[in-house]
Amino acid sequence: MSEPTRYSTGIVELPYAIDRSEPEPVAGCACCVELANVRDRARTGGDMTTVSDCNVFLRRHPEGHQ
Repeated sequence: MSEPTRYSTGIVELPYAIDRSEPEPVAGCACCVELANVRDRARTGGDMTTVSDCNVFLRRHPEGHQ
């Protein structure tokens, strides 16, 4: 078992800038279009959790388009 750190460690600085723009669907991709449609319906219904989830999926999905 390792010994615990008994001294102060340096401060961890996190980046302040956050990309708050919503990702756009890739033209011609049915999956992207569907995610954008679900996001729009969720926003209309006030379901911001689903809006956020769709944004995450859209940001991760373009990996398949490369």
